[in-house]
Amino acid sequence: MFYELNKHNLLVEKQKPMPLIYDEVKLDVGNRLDFLIEKKFVLEIKSVETLNDVHLAQILTYLRLSNCKLGMLINFNTLQFKNGVKRVINSTL
Repeated sequence: MFYELNKHNLLVEKQKPMPLIYDEVKLDVGNRLDFLIEKKFVLEIKSVETLNDVHLAQILTYLRLSNCKLGMLINFNTLQFKNGVKRVINSTL
């Protein structure tokens, strides 16, 4: 996927470290985004039986940490690709 996105001249950062700050404690790599595209779009890849609330909470956290408004959660473990795609919007921005 990284190769294909790069091939289309998109700025793509894979396994992008995101700091985690709690009170006065800062962890430089608290989380890692699968893909950050054009510094605007978070793409999180899964291969699980079903997407659940934990996966949604994860991408919402990544959207907040990266100050992005839009993300996509893709589960490749489905019979039909369209059933594994979920668009996620950060409504706090």
